[in-house]
Parts: sequence; C-alpha cells; structure tokens
Amino acid sequence: MGEVVDAGKERIGEEQGWAMLQKAQKIWIAKGKAFVAFAPDQDGRETIMAKALGPTGNLRAPTLKIGDEYLIGFNPELYDQQF
Repeated sequence: MGEVVDAGKERIGEEQGWAMLQKAQKIWIAKGKAFVAFAPDQDGRETIMAKALGPTGNLRAPTLKIGDEYLIGFNPELYDQQF
C-alpha cells in the first residue's frame, strides 16, 4: 500500500507539510464529495497548502503517501480510484 502519515495524531504544520508534499508527483486533496489533483511544480505552495491544511493550520487527516503521490482527506470515490 503506502506510507500512512497519521495527521490526526502527529500534527504536521505548514512547513513540515510542504516539505513532504513538494516532492510529490501528484497530490490528491479530498473535501466532502469533491476531490482535486494538484502538481507541486505547476500549482505552487500557496494554492496547494490552502486546500491541504485544516482550520488548525495543520495538514488534514488522513494523509496517505502512495508511491510518489499523496492523498489528503477522505473521499470514498477517490480511494476506490487509487486502490
């Protein structure tokens, strides 16, 4: 499967979160019924982190690393597509 980062237990702030995410090929961010794909080299830090961080300023949970992609947040359709 992939590496699981338990952002619910391990608080990951913006700096640490960006250090992880900027190396990804693709970042999928889910919120509610919607999900969007981002590419760090195209979309940039500000755009990605605005969606990836929760109201506390930490990386949203769950966060999964699968190969060179990250999945942030929960959406059953996205998980079905990726697994």
